[in-house]
Amino acid sequence: MDLSFLLIQLLNGVQYGLLLFLVASGLTLVFGIMGIINLAHGAMYMIGAYLAYALTVQTGSLGLAILLGIPILLVVGLFIERFLVAPLYQRDHLYQVLLTFGLILILDEVQSLLWGNDPHAVPVPELLSGSIALTDTLSYPIYRLAVSAVCLVLAAAMYLIIQKTRLGMTIRAGASNREMVEGLGIDVRTLFSIIFAAGVALAGFAGMIAAPLTSVYPGMGENVLIICFVVVVIGGIGSVKGAFLGAMLVGLVSTFGPVLVPTLASVMVYLVMALVLLWKPRGLFA
Repeated sequence: MDLSFLLIQLLNGVQYGLLLFLVASGLTLVFGIMGIINLAHGAMYMIGAYLAYALTVQTGSLGLAILLGIPILLVVGLFIERFLVAPLYQRDHLYQVLLTFGLILILDEVQSLLWGNDPHAVPVPELLSGSIALTDTLSYPIYRLAVSAVCLVLAAAMYLIIQKTRLGMTIRAGASNREMVEGLGIDVRTLFSIIFAAGVALAGFAGMIAAPLTSVYPGMGENVLIICFVVVVIGGIGSVKGAFLGAMLVGLVSTFGPVLVPTLASVMVYLVMALVLLWKPRGLFA
């Protein structure tokens, strides 16, 4: 196992972890601030990937497809929050679980009706289709590096918004004490709509930029959802910083686990989660 191979694995682990962060950050905000267990979050990742496929076919450009797809995802998120999720805020979590599980079934059927059940490929943009040579025999795709760069920019933007803006201050206050925020006259209903729509858009955007890396296929969001719940548990519910560190940890373990410990590859992520919870039962940054 030479240094160049380890470098490629490291780059793959970082890129996978950053993609997981985009999905998990929306999930942890919705779960930690709104108290909503959104099992349909992975389905939004799938819908984003299918939008990238469909709009790329229509426009011939992945970049244009993403620009057109994000407003669609925001509208979908606002609609779901306003008409489906909002009536359940005062209900038990079981109602939320049943609703969002039903949404998974509905979105799977919508996907099947619109795009069929065959896998589809989304081409890598021509500008990013090359590779960077690492050695005489090994190279690394430019598109993967571009995906990592975009995710890092979004992570930095989320940090600045949450830590340095009035909206971020309100979000942090709502996560700490929702009743006090309402008592201060802040429109928590609108805040919740923004958070939920942003979470949907982040998951869908992750699916869009991940589409060229793998085939687009039915049910592709379910595995992502499970891993993202692991990320949220490791990082601490409601913590974006925890989601980032948890996603990077899961990404690296998922990449290096099959190489270093192949016999435990399928359970390495869950073993790491168990160890973290034994050390900090509420996650790294609860």
